[in-house]
Amino acid sequence: MAGPSHPRAADVLGRVTLVTGKEEFLNERTVAAVRTAVRHHDHEAELSETLASDLTLATLGELSAPSLFSSIRCVVVRGLENLPEESVAGLVEYASVPAEDVALVLVHGGGPKGSGTLTRLRKLSTVTEAKSGELRTSEYPGFVAAEMRSHGSRIDPDAADALVQAVGQDLRSLAAAADQLANDFPGEPITTGRVRQYFGGRAEAKSFAVADAAFWGRRTVALEELRWALDGGTAPVLVTSAFAGGARGVARYLSAPRGMREADLAREVGVPPWKLRTIRDQSRGWTDGGIARAIRAIAQADADVKGAASDASYTLERLVLTITGLRESR
Repeated sequence: MAGPSHPRAADVLGRVTLVTGKEEFLNERTVAAVRTAVRHHDHEAELSETLASDLTLATLGELSAPSLFSSIRCVVVRGLENLPEESVAGLVEYASVPAEDVALVLVHGGGPKGSGTLTRLRKLSTVTEAKSGELRTSEYPGFVAAEMRSHGSRIDPDAADALVQAVGQDLRSLAAAADQLANDFPGEPITTGRVRQYFGGRAEAKSFAVADAAFWGRRTVALEELRWALDGGTAPVLVTSAFAGGARGVARYLSAPRGMREADLAREVGVPPWKLRTIRDQSRGWTDGGIARAIRAIAQADADVKGAASDASYTLERLVLTITGLRESR
């Protein structure tokens, strides 16, 4: 069954939340909502994360064992499709009788791999599935309107259409744009004019041009693209969102199994085949450690540009220098 968008602790503790679907942004929101519910219940609750590929019978046993730090825990297991065959029975057995003080979140990355495990988990009454379906083109303006409402703001239907046209159909970028508009015009209706003022001229394309150049290690080009984007009115949050997307693509490529067919690899990475070629070439300049540091730097920059006291231009220039430096120092 579908899980509630704002779960309570009672909805997740002593239960298993199964997160499936292709919309990674919505999946991450589900994970964050479960963690928030657990922390609201007990602010000292222990939060942990692991990969399904690392789950063994021993680590499964630890799920129900008392914690040294807190009686309440939230455990997120990512990459359920990579769960070792010998651990499937143990996970299903645990999921049938979950520990009362543990909120277990299982995240499946999509695709047919691991479908047998999903089938067995879905049959359990203790499992709540939160499935994110891909949005149809006609549904993106509604997503924008819902985002604005969540911030206590309202957007005209024509303005929601204009925002989708300007930013594109990336949910993370649309959410960032809605957040920016709601913060800059608190309590005021968002009109088409305001959308065009902030996001005119294909802001999404400008943002990705900055990120692409940075992940190639082309420092001078990335800085020029950044200045052009900011001078053209591109919102800083769209730039950090584009960087986050670039980092995710490289990280997924680096962690993908070797020897896969190109179509399968594109699905694994979560990009169309034409984009895969770009990511493959970019990834040659990155290591696992370098991309992990890049992800942390991007998260910090995103938090900084959303802060009222931040000099967004300086923050983004520093991010470009950091990313290009990490690639060059491999």
